[in-house]
Amino acid sequence: MTTASIAQAHYRVALQSRNHAFYADEPEVQGGTDTAPAPDELLEAALASCTAITLRMYADRKQWPVTSINVTVQLNRADGKTFFLRDIRCEGKITEEQRQRLLQIAKACPVSKTLSGPIEINSTLQ
Repeated sequence: MTTASIAQAHYRVALQSRNHAFYADEPEVQGGTDTAPAPDELLEAALASCTAITLRMYADRKQWPVTSINVTVQLNRADGKTFFLRDIRCEGKITEEQRQRLLQIAKACPVSKTLSGPIEINSTLQ
């Protein structure tokens, strides 16, 4: 569970998740103070980090010689649709077959599956 709190500062949000405190904000061009990532950037970070962690776990379990994994995610919107561009770079002496398997595994990371499946958001206002 994550909690977001905002006072009157435009638009800095204090976030609390488990025992971790962090922030979100909007860029200055959006009226924010640009002191933290924007919400869309946090969504990009969620997909990028989940992908990297999932690939690291899989490569370690298979004992493949993957020395580093770098994931870049860019979110774009057009015509009422959201697009994610995910660029994955795996370093190490792995075969093309292993690379293809890692690509399949990336598509199965929990955040990727969440974003690809039907999503329902139920809200209450008190």
